[in-house]
Amino acid sequence: MGAQRKGASRVSDDHEELARVSLQAVLLADSFTTKFRPITLERPKVLLPLVNVPMINYTLSWLESAGVEEVFVFCCANSKQVIDYLENSDWVSLPDFAVRTIESHNSISAGDALRLIYERNVIHGDFVLITGDTISNMSLTQALQEHKERKKKDSNAVMTMVVKRSKPSPITHQSRLGTDELFMAIDHNTKQLVYYEDRVDYSKGIIHLDKSLIMDNSSISLHNDMQDCYIDICSPEVLSLFTDNFDYQHLRRHFVKGLLLDDIMGYKIYTHEICSSYAARIDNYRSYDTVSKDIIQRWTYPLVPDVKFFGNSTYKLERQGMYRASEILQARSAQVGPFTVIGDNSKIGDNTKITNSIIGHGCSIGSNVKIEGSYIWDNVTIEDGCKISNAIVCDGVVIKSGAELEPGVILSFKVVVGDQFTVPSYSKVSLFEQPTNQDSDEELEYADNSSGIVEFADTTDKSNSALMSNPLEMQGWPASELGKGGLGYVWSICEGSVEEEWRHSVAPIPADKLEKVLHKAPDDEVELTQDANVLPPSGELKSDSYVSDGDDNESSRDDSIHFEKEVEATFLRAVHENIEVANVILEVNSLRLSFNKVASDCAGAIFYSLMNFALDSSRGSSSELLKNTTSIITKWKKLLKYYLTDLDEEIEVILKFEEICLESAKEFTPHFTKILWQLYDQEIIQEEAILKWDAEKKEADDSDKLFVKQAEKFIEWLKVASEEEEEEEEE
Repeated sequence: MGAQRKGASRVSDDHEELARVSLQAVLLADSFTTKFRPITLERPKVLLPLVNVPMINYTLSWLESAGVEEVFVFCCANSKQVIDYLENSDWVSLPDFAVRTIESHNSISAGDALRLIYERNVIHGDFVLITGDTISNMSLTQALQEHKERKKKDSNAVMTMVVKRSKPSPITHQSRLGTDELFMAIDHNTKQLVYYEDRVDYSKGIIHLDKSLIMDNSSISLHNDMQDCYIDICSPEVLSLFTDNFDYQHLRRHFVKGLLLDDIMGYKIYTHEICSSYAARIDNYRSYDTVSKDIIQRWTYPLVPDVKFFGNSTYKLERQGMYRASEILQARSAQVGPFTVIGDNSKIGDNTKITNSIIGHGCSIGSNVKIEGSYIWDNVTIEDGCKISNAIVCDGVVIKSGAELEPGVILSFKVVVGDQFTVPSYSKVSLFEQPTNQDSDEELEYADNSSGIVEFADTTDKSNSALMSNPLEMQGWPASELGKGGLGYVWSICEGSVEEEWRHSVAPIPADKLEKVLHKAPDDEVELTQDANVLPPSGELKSDSYVSDGDDNESSRDDSIHFEKEVEATFLRAVHENIEVANVILEVNSLRLSFNKVASDCAGAIFYSLMNFALDSSRGSSSELLKNTTSIITKWKKLLKYYLTDLDEEIEVILKFEEICLESAKEFTPHFTKILWQLYDQEIIQEEAILKWDAEKKEADDSDKLFVKQAEKFIEWLKVASEEEEEEEEE
């Protein structure tokens, strides 16, 4: 086991401290299987390969590294396959980490699952409640400690929900994970959750808040920029609450909202916000795509392709975020672009181009093939001249020569696409006919074969054996529907689900869809009303609910602060894990796109990170601080210089340095000129930028000329040197 875990690191140094409390976890393995049909008709979603690793391995790896000692995996739909997988995995052999399965064919919701767990009497204290489609690298130490301290003071504090900021699209009102915009009201001081709404009717453009929210809380913050990570630290009372309330089915829609509205029992839910750590749930194809890209870009470290954990093949990280297994055959003329994973024993033909995609094990890709933004699972055959864009292709699929998959296509296991055939956008293709009776995701969080889904267990075995013997003579499966030599059924889009196809697809949202939504949107943004009072969309709410003209500026400032914190966390991870500058740039660029920032913002945030690190790592004299700062600037100048492409960006760094000296780290004030000279000497900041900064300060107030005056001699020296250079050039 030790060899398999080589290179993997613990999420937290506090593992031993957590282990002493014998922390337990409940993992709901089958939640939202209906979101992933037709894939889940043949194999459970819990086994979806995410960057060529079964999804449940990511969840279990995090729980084990975070100090959990015992995990109860609740299995319902496809339970036999889940249990067989776990029993034949390395998880059962770990000495200090027990994975136990609980099987039920009668549970149709998360509420039913938790009621059964209560009956089994296996939970003996606080526990972590998580779904099997959640990926994280956060430390549980602080959240668990906060939960325990609150419980000591107030026995009604029964749950702590982990949340993370994730700014939604102002046009589609959905997060980067494809989920709907979530509104939460949180007590600014205690972090108590007082309002939760994930099903906003945007056609009306309003949200109603009860007056008591304002009256009972002196200061609350209303957020539409929070992401629910679906990681909950629960007291044992949570299980008994589900048992006492049989109408509780959904974790959020029924349980959380029920507790928030219950004035009698007085139970409370609190939040724990994570900033630099990663946590996300995968419950639709867009989140599957987003999280996969986050893994490739190393936000989930140590759960990344090149760190071997629990049986995944060894990958080598190359430049521009490319990962390759050791045994692949690639033609010299083939092009493999950035953010791509190539699995073991895969072959890539001449003049084939692959970008932003994941290729599984044992795949055969022909010549002149173009694959972009797609997920090709194991043992897939793609013949010459095919085009695949933003699609998911499951195990054993054959795509014949000249075929094309348009954006959003899902090909389930062992489907065959005929010669020159084009599969239309957002099509879902399976060897099985589309069920006529399907569970509604509006009613169930938990899908089960006994709850209205057609039972496919026997059919799967027969169909697979028939496919192996003679795939073209499979009874009832038309060859014409997917072109000449094709095999499979194209599923029709269910009524009421047309809009969700592009919202939840792995394909980028088309421009025409965005334009259509934009025209349909109300003239004003969603109003948050409490009777006649209008409340700001985010930030702190005062009791009079007054909206000032400065709200937008405050929101922008909060956004900039959050961006700086994320960049600093990325930089510190690079320092501690010895990550190369090129990979740090990739991560910062991702943040830049996420927060809609420009190069000067990145430069300022990186410089701030460098100076903060220099200050934190200096515990001695003032001279040691200067020496340490010089050393750090020298080591990381390549990272900083990457974002300094013109004079304005260089001036922005100087202004940022002034701000640091005046506000956050006055220890640098005596060394301003010496550090400025270092930036100049190492060719990070040009003399033109320094002289232009000086010129811009001429008309400023004396209070704003503090550092210009301090650097006066250095600036004069630069002016003289500049004049001498001009004279030499003239001569």
